[in-house]
Amino acid sequence: MNEIETEIETGTQTQAEVSLVVQQLTEAEGEAQAEVFSDILEEAEPGTISILLESLPLDERYDRWQQVAIEARAEVLSLMRADPRLGILKKMPSEEIDLLFSQLSPEDLIDWSDSLPDSMIDRALAQMGERQRRHFELYNQYGENEIGRYADHQMLVLGHLSSVAQGQRFFRRIDLDCNDHLFLVDEEDKYLGTVRRHDLFKQDPDTLLESLIWEDGRSIAADSSLIEAAEAVEHSRELEFPVVDAEGVLIGRVTLRTATALVREHYEAQLMATAGMDEDDDLFAPIMIGARRRAVWLGINLLTAFLASATIGLFENVLSQVVALAVLMPIVASMGGIAGSQSLTLMIRGMAMGQISAGNVMSLLKNELGIGAVNGILWSITVGIVAGWWFNDGVMGVIIGSAILINMAVAAMAGVIIPMVLQKFNQDAALSGSVILTTVTDVVGFFTFLGLATILYL
Repeated sequence: MNEIETEIETGTQTQAEVSLVVQQLTEAEGEAQAEVFSDILEEAEPGTISILLESLPLDERYDRWQQVAIEARAEVLSLMRADPRLGILKKMPSEEIDLLFSQLSPEDLIDWSDSLPDSMIDRALAQMGERQRRHFELYNQYGENEIGRYADHQMLVLGHLSSVAQGQRFFRRIDLDCNDHLFLVDEEDKYLGTVRRHDLFKQDPDTLLESLIWEDGRSIAADSSLIEAAEAVEHSRELEFPVVDAEGVLIGRVTLRTATALVREHYEAQLMATAGMDEDDDLFAPIMIGARRRAVWLGINLLTAFLASATIGLFENVLSQVVALAVLMPIVASMGGIAGSQSLTLMIRGMAMGQISAGNVMSLLKNELGIGAVNGILWSITVGIVAGWWFNDGVMGVIIGSAILINMAVAAMAGVIIPMVLQKFNQDAALSGSVILTTVTDVVGFFTFLGLATILYL
């Protein structure tokens, strides 16, 4: 998760400024590049350094990595994506790896462990004390998609019988990110309630904190999904929420900053998934590794292409006699594909925001079908007239117009139905929805277009 926070960690540097630094570094070579990077290191923040390193080819990346100060390496690596991080670790000498692991916190190791091999995780744990290892096991009991794994464990916590004076001292002495609440627990560390900063400083110092518990305060279950927890924070007016386990024990908090990073990570993952890729992929991944990762998705697309081709093959006779059909076929598939992708995008956004349910899906289906029909009629008439004039064949205009109308209506329905079916089978609609939709619109479009042509021409 930390790599998504890199842009936040770059502090006052804007994206344009970082891009300029990247350009300066990547255009330099050899000793000149080393000098440029050395100058950058004097002022750059860890987030900027991580971006710069990821922007370099593998050999140059490790050369520049060796210029990074030992005490800054753990933080820089924590802000890198998983693939580039692992690539650097594999090149480091054993003694440097052990020194690096000795600087890691349990929270850092949790972030790294999602992509590290077990041997490296064990090696890192061996560099930690017993208390740190216990903390790691506590966080590690939650899955990669559960907020308990990534909750911020730096927070203000006091017993419910503490006084306002004690709470005020806490706020004055400890400065934390998004620090707006004080969490109260009982003798067993079970969460009891939240006291807000501005309420605290209005009270008499001798008042007990438990009398100031905020009635609208709420907590987030540690086994909640990352996106659920992030959206709970984003949709509230609070800067932080407590995270509790199944027994009600307070184990951490989710801040607005973390929520923002999680939401961005979620949508970046969806964007990359549409191409069968992962947000942790290295920009300069080794050729064979990158090729292997992408080959699976290319294979899936090839199968769908064969299915569409097989549909066309069913109508070989009419295609050989009416050459114009081959010219116009892409139009039918393209119009259906665009119409379907519009409905699919709308559905995925609605599902991500929790707006789609069994109660409104039929209304949405009727609405999308209506939109598809109206646009289908409009563009089928337009394309039919153009095609009829182009080939001086009125029948051809009727065929392609009818095929476009049918395909756009089917595409609109498919754009609604496909993500709902995928969700029912716990599949990510953003990952496979577009591939399935394209297959449906191609097959339906070609079958309708060539089927009508067969009926009317043969």
